[in-house]
Amino acid sequence: MDSPNNSENAIEVSGLNIYYDKFRAVKNVSIAIKQKKVTAFIGPSGCGKSTMLRSLNRMNELIPSCHTEGKVDFLGQDIYAPNVDPVEVRKRIGMVFQKPNPFPKSIYENVAWSARINGFKPGLGRPSMDEWVEICLRKAALWDEVKDKLHQSGLSISGGQQQRLCIARTIAVQPQIILMDEPASALDPIATLKIEELMRELADEYTIIVVTHNMQQAARASDYTAFFTMDEDRSGILVEYDKTEKLYTNPSDSKTEAYISGRFG
Repeated sequence: MDSPNNSENAIEVSGLNIYYDKFRAVKNVSIAIKQKKVTAFIGPSGCGKSTMLRSLNRMNELIPSCHTEGKVDFLGQDIYAPNVDPVEVRKRIGMVFQKPNPFPKSIYENVAWSARINGFKPGLGRPSMDEWVEICLRKAALWDEVKDKLHQSGLSISGGQQQRLCIARTIAVQPQIILMDEPASALDPIATLKIEELMRELADEYTIIVVTHNMQQAARASDYTAFFTMDEDRSGILVEYDKTEKLYTNPSDSKTEAYISGRFG
């Protein structure tokens, strides 16, 4: 894929429709995601937030019944164009899932193996693998907690630490965008706050897009928020997208206000 363009937008979605067989799960969504900001997708269960998120790096293609219509431009190129390799897309647009899923390898190898299989080669001005593992673990705010047990299993640490290890593993591939699908839903409140703080820190270097059911989390951690709901056909639709402060304090649509105030959803 091409190198970054100068647009303030990391991703531009136009007229996106996503189907599972004949059911349209996401209907006619257009949205522009800002570079190096945290954007939250909120809305009631079943409104297509996670389906929408997975469409941004072609993860939905791993579901046999799913197909997509419309455009998703990343760096000015449609990621669904016939000549675009989905594996390359997923390198550039990484994904962190709802439940921590470290590889059954050491903490060190979770990061190093991910870097290695995606073409990372130490030397020639690049850091050594040991240095790269440390860099990635530091970016994931995990290094100080695991530096003395790098060769223990990634499954031996706490759930919150495992999720940050998964973030370090994603960073190791050198993405430009990190997608997060409810990354703190399986974590306790303290671990959740660490993930939120980490999202804010990572936005200095990466574009972060997060699906969350936690309204307070979206308010605390995101710069922009997109509110989705369902139409009469149960298809997910984008109702409103704005700066988070504006959307939470002065929404333009009554449906957004009703959801944020807890009157539906």
